[in-house]
Amino acid sequence: MRKRTLGNSDLHITPIGLGAWAIGGGNWKFGWGHQDDNDSERVIHEAVEHGANWIDTAPVYGHGHSEDIVGRALAEMPAARRPLVFTKCGHPWDENGDLQYSLKAADLRKECEDSLRRLRLDAIDLYQFHWPKPEAELEEGWRTMQDLMAEGKVRWVGVCNASVDQMKKLMPIGPITSHQMHYSLLRPNVGRHELPFSRDHGVGVLAYSPMGSGLLTGTVTREYIAELPENDWRKTGHPHYQEPLLTRNLNLVELLRTIGGRHGKIPGAVAVAWALRSDDVTGVIVGARQPGQFREPFAAADWRLTSDEAAELAAFLKEHPAKAWDD
Repeated sequence: MRKRTLGNSDLHITPIGLGAWAIGGGNWKFGWGHQDDNDSERVIHEAVEHGANWIDTAPVYGHGHSEDIVGRALAEMPAARRPLVFTKCGHPWDENGDLQYSLKAADLRKECEDSLRRLRLDAIDLYQFHWPKPEAELEEGWRTMQDLMAEGKVRWVGVCNASVDQMKKLMPIGPITSHQMHYSLLRPNVGRHELPFSRDHGVGVLAYSPMGSGLLTGTVTREYIAELPENDWRKTGHPHYQEPLLTRNLNLVELLRTIGGRHGKIPGAVAVAWALRSDDVTGVIVGARQPGQFREPFAAADWRLTSDEAAELAAFLKEHPAKAWDD
């Protein structure tokens, strides 16, 4: 599998990496319900066995639990097989578990040390602002990121969910290696400004949620949603899992199923291939929480939609636009 260089770094990544959001479990605001830790470790090992050479996680996923599990799995692997580890900062939680935003130097340094401990690493391969908030702390936070890189605690630094104006503000302080952003068929207009800006300035792009938090995998039905546990945020907090968008999205899944059926691919693999069709996207983050789930979407790394299939999806999106979140 041909690897891609991430931005201005020396990191050569597979087109698809493993996302560890759901591995954090259900005991936090955006959790997906109970998660078996043994299954999580098996998923990480399987992703590496299939060829993925990077994992994306964050402290906030399960209030440190996702990083703990990633660290445990990495410790079981020979050093030569261990994937690159990308994690984040700037989105801590208080003693009640309520999420906060801070880019203050002291807070970022503490987060970095905590992540290194949980991940059992000497250095984080890519350290990212989770959210560029508060705006008034952007410059302080980015200077701290440059300091952490100079000290060898992190190798490269990037941003997530940033605007063009925010990236312009950070670049005079230090280069941005990557921009992680939502990019999927559910929100196809996201990135219409950020993608070309990143391309023109040598910033790598990591696309998250290409399968819409599981909605585009082909396994989600109304009955499936009804049976989700109450601590799965998708049941009550994800707008694309609710009407009026749900009917539109389930119809989209049927189109993905039709396209995938021509090639022996599941709907989720088609959704991943759609995100990868853009030359502006360096890598796509694919989540998995059960053994066996990662293999078929990962197969999209070496598969491309035809121009006619891309046109079919474009026609659907034009006829059924989705307005949600910040599209």
